[in-house]
Amino acid sequence: MLRVLLVNDTDKPIADLAQALRAAGYEVLPHVAVAARLLKAVQEQQPDVVILDVESPSRDTLEQLAMLHRHAPRPVVMFSADGDDALIRDAVGAGVAAYVVDGLSPARLAPVLSVALARFEQQAHVRQRLDALERTLEDRKDIDRAKALLMERRGMGEAEAYAALRQQAMNQGLKLADVARRIVAMADLL
Repeated sequence: MLRVLLVNDTDKPIADLAQALRAAGYEVLPHVAVAARLLKAVQEQQPDVVILDVESPSRDTLEQLAMLHRHAPRPVVMFSADGDDALIRDAVGAGVAAYVVDGLSPARLAPVLSVALARFEQQAHVRQRLDALERTLEDRKDIDRAKALLMERRGMGEAEAYAALRQQAMNQGLKLADVARRIVAMADLL
């Protein structure tokens, strides 16, 4: 059962939405009256999905969403009366997985949540791959720096420097990149 946090920055009651979510099998957490407390509410209540109902997302709301996206990523669905293209791009850039204009309809809720969950999972996979590629690139840079240091200070050729790094990694039971980082760190000290 997915846990849903409702955030309502409008004067509209959300009882119908909460009831529709419960009927669809979701657990509805106590809602937050204002988006300004969004990150704190997510950290405290640990929802699986966040649904915002706003007239038009303010800068503060978008900042809260961006902080949420950085520190406690969750699928976020935003229902808004404002269909401004720039605002939609800002909301999506802040981490909104689905931005729905023209009101919040309980009948459309299940498919919108499905899309938001699928999009969030896809983005999470892309983020993981990007992080892995960035780590690989950093490892490669550190290995190249360490090889350059060995070549310069010990007069080794590139193949010989790489073999020395590899041998040291095997001897210490470490990854090649970790040995390279140690060598670079030690060189910085000297």
